[in-house]
Amino acid sequence: MFNFKYSLKLRYLTLRYKLKFNSSTSCYNSHRDLHTVLGIESSCDDTGVAVVNSKKQILGESLHNQGRAHREFGGIIPTLARDFHQQNIDGLVSDALKQAELNIQDVDAIAVSVKPGLTLSLLVGLEHAKALCHQHKKTLIPIHHMEAHALTARLSNHVEFPYLVMLMSGGHCLLAVVEGVDKFKLLGTCLDTSPGDMLDKTARRLKLKLLPELAAYSGGAAIEKLAVKGDPHSIKFSHVMSTTLDCNFSFAGLQFQARKKIEMEEAKMGSSAAGSVIPNLENMCASIQLAILNHMAKRLYRAFMFCDMKGLLPESNRSLVLSGGVASNLFIRDGLTHIANQFDCDVSCPPPRLCTDNGVMVAWNGVEKIMKGIDLDVNMDDIKVAHRSPLGVSMVEEVNKAHLKVGRIRFPYLKQETS
Repeated sequence: MFNFKYSLKLRYLTLRYKLKFNSSTSCYNSHRDLHTVLGIESSCDDTGVAVVNSKKQILGESLHNQGRAHREFGGIIPTLARDFHQQNIDGLVSDALKQAELNIQDVDAIAVSVKPGLTLSLLVGLEHAKALCHQHKKTLIPIHHMEAHALTARLSNHVEFPYLVMLMSGGHCLLAVVEGVDKFKLLGTCLDTSPGDMLDKTARRLKLKLLPELAAYSGGAAIEKLAVKGDPHSIKFSHVMSTTLDCNFSFAGLQFQARKKIEMEEAKMGSSAAGSVIPNLENMCASIQLAILNHMAKRLYRAFMFCDMKGLLPESNRSLVLSGGVASNLFIRDGLTHIANQFDCDVSCPPPRLCTDNGVMVAWNGVEKIMKGIDLDVNMDDIKVAHRSPLGVSMVEEVNKAHLKVGRIRFPYLKQETS
């Protein structure tokens, strides 16, 4: 007996396949109304997988964080990170698709982080994505990890090009103008230790793991929690790079100052310092946060000045995006928002779970690339991972040559001025 419903379903699936692929290749057809992408992130120590569509719907997401395992070693162990990725990636893909109520055949493409990051970690994600694409005849979209972070706010907030973005995390700190899905102008980058790395190492030096109530927190989150009860003006930090007139960042000097101040406090404690934390812990944490904010704020202020001078941002409806793990720190975010307000600029920040590494940002970057027809015809076998990869076109030297001086930075809500 003729099954009319089955016939309609078969015709629908056949038409959908033809819309996705031409008759001879697996090149995706970007001229469609709805696009669904599976994103895979494995650039460092988080394995993230998500399914996102062009309606800005997060259909499914799954994440495995390795933080607690690595904290025992005092830092990320690349081989250990690789092993965790390999153990978890297949299950995370299945879980994300299950949440989305989709099969792998239902997604239009697979996006995967390929640079920058830990080579061993990136390879796990890329090899898994390639295997899925080969098996299911899907298009593979290579993703730049930092570009994905920079574009995430366009998923969670209404942000139009061009806009200024400040990315701050455990591996990076940079300022850039985002002009399009694949168009970035780099204004400043980190020259040494990142802010997230500085916070984590300082937290270890403060021996915060001795406090049971902070056992589940990352170093940066633990410092932020303690700082709420402290006085940010109680311990003075010298400004770093105060004579340079660029937008580059350096946190190694602040980390060194923090270590010395902690050692001074421990010296006052004598023999009791070995198994306990310093008595003025809250004040130390609050002062460290203010030192980081002061450094970031001057760079952000100069970036706005440069953008105004070069006409890189619109005169109205301006946007600053703050992203990366450190952007979840409310003290730092509030201070940078204060700077943005002086330039009549709105501030957007993805929700905390999307500030750190995740599969959602990769999937969304893939969606935006599909809609613009970017990186859809790359030969899958030519896609390689890269430990380092600059973001966009560098304007760092132009900023330096502009010789833009920034005066005293004021945070009225902190009741005291900082220079």
